Amino acid sequence: MTGPARDPGLQPERTRLAWRRTTLACTVVGLLAGRQALHGGAGSAGVLAVALSLVAWLGFLLVAHRRVTDMGSARPAPLSPRHALTAAGCTVALAVFGVATLF
Repeated sequence: MTGPARDPGLQPERTRLAWRRTTLACTVVGLLAGRQALHGGAGSAGVLAVALSLVAWLGFLLVAHRRVTDMGSARPAPLSPRHALTAAGCTVALAVFGVATLF
């Protein structure tokens, strides 16, 4: 018993939307961390955490933009391990630097 024919355009579209949602979430986290650090009269450690958050956000944005662009092709290539590790590392770093702005 076979199911209905799979539309190959749906899965890349869902993946593209997921990357955009994740990028938006990283942007919000970065902005909130920056606001927290700068609003509370942050010292040099807080400013450093905000600067590192910006670098991590830009790294994630670069990987996400590349992936969203790649998803526009008819047969997108799988995400390379290097890009997956970069995206995961930037996400974790953004969370760590966001917490660091609280101290």
